[in-house]
Amino acid sequence: MAQVGFGMNGIMPTFSAKPPSPLRVAFVLFARTKLLDVAGPLQVFSDARRADGTQAYQVSLVSVGGGFVETDTGFALASDACEACRTAPPDTLIVSGGDSALEAAHDTRLLSFLEQMAGRCRRFGSVCLGAFILAHGGHLNGRRATTHWENCAQLRQRFPQIDVRDDSIFETDSGVWTSAGVTAGIDMALAMVEQDLGRAEALRLAQAFVLYVKRSGGQRQFSAALTRQAQSRGGEFDALVARILADLSADLSVPRLAEMAHMSERNFARRFTATMRVSPARFVEDLRVDAACEALQRRDAPLSELPRLFGFGNPERMRRAFQRCKGVAPSQYQARFGGD
Repeated sequence: MAQVGFGMNGIMPTFSAKPPSPLRVAFVLFARTKLLDVAGPLQVFSDARRADGTQAYQVSLVSVGGGFVETDTGFALASDACEACRTAPPDTLIVSGGDSALEAAHDTRLLSFLEQMAGRCRRFGSVCLGAFILAHGGHLNGRRATTHWENCAQLRQRFPQIDVRDDSIFETDSGVWTSAGVTAGIDMALAMVEQDLGRAEALRLAQAFVLYVKRSGGQRQFSAALTRQAQSRGGEFDALVARILADLSADLSVPRLAEMAHMSERNFARRFTATMRVSPARFVEDLRVDAACEALQRRDAPLSELPRLFGFGNPERMRRAFQRCKGVAPSQYQARFGGD
C-alpha cells in the first residue's frame, strides 16, 4: 500500500510504494541428493537483488517428509514438508539432482507432489539427474530437455518421447527447465535471474561468482587443455602444456615445441600424438580458439586484435581455426556469445 508523507516544506506529499514481495523459489530434496546441485543455484537466488537493493527471491528447501535430508556429502539440509508448497505454490520449483535421483524417480509420493505442482508454478525445473524425476512424471514429454552428458543416452532410451539435447548446458521449453551436470545448475539459475531481473543483475552475479553469464559451447566442450590432459596417459607433457598456455601468442610450431620438450621433431610429434590423442598442431589450435572465445565472451579485446593476441597470425587463419573447432566464424561466435 502506498504511504503518504510530507515534503520538507510541509505541503507537498511524497509517495513510497511498498516494494514487491520476493519471488519464491523451492528446491525439492531427496535422500543423498548432490549438495552442489542445491547449493550452487540456491546461492544465485539468495544473492540476487532488485534495482532498489531489496532481496529478489525467497528460497526454501522442501522434501516429501520434511526435516533433515542427508546429502551425498554426508551433510544434512533442513527442509520443510512438501505440504507447504501445496497450500502456497512457489513461483519456481526446482528438483535437485545426484545419482540418487534415479531411485527417487520411483517415489510415488514425490511424483504425486510434482503432479500437483505442475501448472501451478510459473517455472518448473531440474538440475542434472533430477531430469529423470521429471521424466518419470511425464513432465518432459514432447519437450526439449537435457541432463548430465553421461546419462543423456539413458534418458533418451527410457523416454523416447523427450527431445534430449546431449550437449546443452540447460534447456527451457514452455516453462520447464532442465540443466546438465552439477555446475550447470548455476548457469540455469543465472538465466532465470536474467529473465526476471534483466541482464545487468545476472552479469553482476556472474562477476561476483567469477563465472560467465552464458557459457560458450555445450556441456562437453570443456577446456581443450583439460580434456586432452584427462585423456592422456600419465603427465609426460604437463609441463609443456603449462608453457604453451603461458603465452599462446608465441612460436608454438612443432619444431619449437619439440625443442621445448628436448626431443627430436619426429619423436616429439609421434609421442605427443600418442599421449594426447591429437596432433601438436591441432592441440595448440584448440587452445588458441578456446582462449579467443573467452576473450570474445568477456569482451576483453576487439575481434581485430585476437589474431595477434593468440598467435593465429592473421584473420583468415583464425577464421579457419574457428570453423574447424566451433563450426562458426569468429564474428558469428561473437554475435552469439559476446553479450549485448
